[in-house]
Amino acid sequence: MEHWDVVVVGGGPAGAACALAARQASPGARVLVLDRADFPRDKVCGDGIAPEALDVLAGLGVDPAAVTTGYPAVPRLRLRSPGGTTLERATERPSHVIPRAVLDARLIAAAQVAGAELRRHTVRRITVRADAVEVDGAFTAGVLVGADGAESVVRRALGVPRNRPDQVAIAIRGYAPSAEEGVQVILTTEQRWPAYAWSFPIGDGRANVGYGELTSGGATRAGLLEGLHRLLPGVEPDELRAHRLPLSTGRPRQPDGRVLLAGDAASLINPLTGEGIFYAVLSGALAGRAAARGAEAGAVHRRALTRRLGAHLRSSSAASRLSRWPLLMDAVFRGAAADQRVFDDVVALGLADGRLTPRTLLAASRRLRS
Repeated sequence: MEHWDVVVVGGGPAGAACALAARQASPGARVLVLDRADFPRDKVCGDGIAPEALDVLAGLGVDPAAVTTGYPAVPRLRLRSPGGTTLERATERPSHVIPRAVLDARLIAAAQVAGAELRRHTVRRITVRADAVEVDGAFTAGVLVGADGAESVVRRALGVPRNRPDQVAIAIRGYAPSAEEGVQVILTTEQRWPAYAWSFPIGDGRANVGYGELTSGGATRAGLLEGLHRLLPGVEPDELRAHRLPLSTGRPRQPDGRVLLAGDAASLINPLTGEGIFYAVLSGALAGRAAARGAEAGAVHRRALTRRLGAHLRSSSAASRLSRWPLLMDAVFRGAAADQRVFDDVVALGLADGRLTPRTLLAASRRLRS
């Protein structure tokens, strides 16, 4: 069997960031990334890249301009509350919309330039030993990182159960012609709440469009299509595909030992917006740094996640519970329409690592009373 210092299962943003961080932390480390597909390959996603994700990548030595080239900045965000309050403002820093077929290929190529090796391999069996982790009888790793998405083989091997249905969303996504550039659109509705549709412009006359809701509501493909057409009338996307979103409200406790979880495999999906790429690159980077600690890696990774994201995840979970009252959501949106600072707080909470701030709560309270 081949021995590697770090084996990463999954070559998406979490896996690529992990490989980059592992090589950065230990330049001599032998790092292997296993993925069941060849790159470039598509991945069902909203394709929105928050600037904070690019900050993490920059810290790993990846030039943000190289990641975003060909895809113009999207400086504005339009939101509609369940009750119909609509607002549009410039975000504090612009986002980008980059198809995952492009983004993932660029990031895994950067990891290879940094010294990681990529192989096509479908992982089926993982055996954890005291001194290493064995993969399919073909590889051993000092540390194994599961960055293999919502249906993570690594997570199942650890015995970590799936999220409950009320902690999982399902969404459909496709691409459609769009005449509107420079504005990301997120539309919510009281029907089948919590649910929302999005339209994110790519910059070539098309937009990534989709619709999602909780699986606990009895979501069906027909219902998802109806929701998409109700919120985005006249939009006819091609090749609609569905994907599961394990929300951070159901995130598992990172276990001790030599096996780590990152990104969707760790249920790191924002419960308010479905955003996951920022979480993916951040948790992947933290896992890559922790991997140098061998048998202590699990505990190190858990502490690092808590330090970096603990307060934010508590805020997003609390906001998710509060958002079940559409009237409260309307009040927050009215507050954001009136105050750029509240808008910025809401965006940071939904797309990066922001907190549920007293300013936002006070703005909502005032408008509930008005």
